[in-house]
Amino acid sequence: QVQLVESGGGLVQAGGSLRLSCAASGSIFSINTMGWYRQAPGKQRELVAAITSGGSTRYADSVKGRFTISRDNAKSTVYLQMNSLKPDDTGLYYCNLATVRAENWGQGTQVTVSS
Repeated sequence: QVQLVESGGGLVQAGGSLRLSCAASGSIFSINTMGWYRQAPGKQRELVAAITSGGSTRYADSVKGRFTISRDNAKSTVYLQMNSLKPDDTGLYYCNLATVRAENWGQGTQVTVSS
């Protein structure tokens, strides 16, 4: 069983920054991909950024150059540094941990960007 606990969401003005954290605990397979997804009201959940246990990253086109994903394997924690935030970045941000065996989700943390 894997537990994911997110933190760092909140309300920020456009142009501001936030840093999300997600700590994983439990039985974690060492080879995995951790990522952040978001879901805005009335829209489908979409990938924001992901990072493999080897450090390879991928980003949604809409956040490239503004968001940076990183991880600390020793702490089983993934981070999302979000800069130059826009109102379109508003949504519920979910942490995800995927292995060849299973996929796990956090409860979500709300990010609201005011114009």
